[in-house]
Order: sequence, then C-alpha cells, then structure tokens
Amino acid sequence: MMKFTKQNFIFLVGGIIIYVVDIGVDFWVASKYFCQGQYCWGILILCFRGLSSLITQVFSYEWFKNDWEGTDTGKLKWIFLVHLFQCGIFIRYWFALKYGCQAAFKQKSSGDASERDPPNFIQKQAVDAVADINMLRVFKTFLETTPQLFVQIYILMEHGKNNFCQYAAIITSFCSISFSTVDYQISLRKSLPDKDEFRVLPKLVYVFYKLLTITSWILSISLITLLNVRSSVILLIFLWICGFTWTLKQHTTFCKSKKMEYLYRTVVGIILIFTFFNIKGRKTKVCISIYYATHTIITLGILFVYIFWKPSIIKEIHFTIVSILTILSLVLGIIFLVVYYRLFHPTAYCRPQACSDEVDGQAGQKDRVETGRFQNFIMQ
Repeated sequence: MMKFTKQNFIFLVGGIIIYVVDIGVDFWVASKYFCQGQYCWGILILCFRGLSSLITQVFSYEWFKNDWEGTDTGKLKWIFLVHLFQCGIFIRYWFALKYGCQAAFKQKSSGDASERDPPNFIQKQAVDAVADINMLRVFKTFLETTPQLFVQIYILMEHGKNNFCQYAAIITSFCSISFSTVDYQISLRKSLPDKDEFRVLPKLVYVFYKLLTITSWILSISLITLLNVRSSVILLIFLWICGFTWTLKQHTTFCKSKKMEYLYRTVVGIILIFTFFNIKGRKTKVCISIYYATHTIITLGILFVYIFWKPSIIKEIHFTIVSILTILSLVLGIIFLVVYYRLFHPTAYCRPQACSDEVDGQAGQKDRVETGRFQNFIMQ
C-alpha cells in the first residue's frame, strides 16, 4: 500500500471545497430558474440533486453499518440520524481529514512493517477513508453531475439564451467530473497491491479519455433530445435496461443484502449510460470495444438522422459547431482511451499474478475490512 502524502491531504481539502461549491451552484442555478418562471428546469435540477444525495447516503450508511458491526449501537444511531439529514458525506470527510492529517503530518510509515503496526495502520485508515469518499463521489458524478451537464447543454442549445449561471453550472460539472475520476484512480492505485503509482501523464490521459468520451455522448443525446424528447427518453431507458441486464448476468456480489445489491446494479446501469464501467476482474478488451463501438454508431446515426430528416438545420451555425465538437471529442476520446490502455493501464506493466483488469464491483465483500473496499469496487 502506498503512503498517504501531504499532497493527497491538500487534494482532500480541495475536494471538500469543490463538493460544497457544487452544492451551492446547484441551488443557485435552481433558484435562478425558479425566479425566471422556468419551474420544470429548477425542479429537474433539484431532483437530480435529491436522488443523488439519497442514494449516496444509503450506501454510506450501509458501509458504516458493515464496518462497525458488533460495535456500540449508539454510534450507529447517531450516524443514521446524520445520514437521514443528508449530511453523511461530511462525517466521512471528517474521518478522512482526521486520519489523513495523522498519516501525512504526524506518522512515518515503515515499508517493511505490517499493516497492523501503528504507522501503517494509520496510513491504511487514511487511504480507505478517502477511497470510500471517492466511491460515493463516483455515484454522485453519474447520478447528478453528468445528467445536470446534459440538461444545461440542452437548455443552451434549445433556447439559445445563455447567462452566467448556466456557464457556471457547466464549468462546475466539468470540473467535478474531472476531479472525481482522477481522485478515484489515485485512490485505486493506493488501495490495491501491485498497482503502480498514478503519475501526472497517466492522470491526464485518463481524464481526457473519460471527459472527451462523456462530452461527445452528452452532445449526442442533447441533439436527439432537440429533435424529439420522447426518442431521447426511450433511448436512455433502453440503454439503462441493457446495462442493468448485463450487470445482472455478471452476478455481482458487492453488497451483503440483496436489496442493496439490486440498488447497486441499478446505479451501475445508470453509469453505463454515460461511460464504461467494469464490474468483474476480467479482461475488458472485448466489452469496452463493443461499448464504444455502439456509442460511435449511435452518435453517427443521430447526426445522419439530422442530415436526412432536417436538412435545413445543416445551415444553422450551432448545429455545425455541435457536430464538429461531437465528432472531435469522440475521436480524441477514443485515441486517449487506446493510449491509456496500451501504455498506462496496470495490465501493461504489472506482474502476471496481478494482471486481471481493474473492476468496479466484485465479489469478496466478507473481506472488506482487511482488504479495503476497493477490493470489491474498482472502476476502470
């Protein structure tokens, strides 16, 4: 296990600031829509926020309950109340700051010592606390931030009216997606054995791969929504059903209870709408190729539908710009994906016994405390 450094502590503090700013921007944008009489958009923004908060609180409390099994039930009651008021993430940040401060500034870890020795135990606590937060942020990113980014871009394209709060929401969404994906991968490398450190160049390649492919897909969905809202909804529901069905066939065992497992699979199905999500420790070359080939075909299909169904729209400048951005971001995203998997993915350089692909949700929940939660939930 790698060390929790002062730089990691600074990033943790930055993550807290971004999280709070993100909440503030959401309510600010929603209030603007309400003031302008656009109640549907304001309610939609708040619904994304509420759904994301509810699901992350449920998972957070479930993890606390699993980790504190057999401990004082009074603590769990207090934790439950805090999560009930949608503030569970702040408890996790408090623990992460507490352990992170001790690991980064007060402890000196011995590389030859066991994990049970005090310095290395504090290091493990810090890494695991941050890993839990980053897993919850991944849920939040694809349950709230990414759908909100789609809504903001759609509003911008549909009405042509733009204001500062819309740009602020779009920029905040892009920053949130970037930080959550990078922080996740940093936690992944720190939590798992035989994983090389996530250096600057791999970070950039990975974030560009994710950000560009997601951007291309959001622009594509925005275009089909402009054409026909019902078609867009049907497409998204169909893609979720495909993702959920695939997750069922993988027989995931991330959660202890069946209800939580089905909730997890439902969330994975939503994430699969926007980006590839590996949920088993198996080779992903075929799956990821099929996934992005499908996205490419649908994207090109949407553009061709516009050309043949509404030829007059080709003359409009916004369609030209959006089309170019969609194709360019897709091509660049695929290029960064290939570069990442060829040069920087752990299977490109790890030892043979450690070369199974990184996964997002995996069996082995019974060993969660000893091995860390990332052994059961690893995103790539």
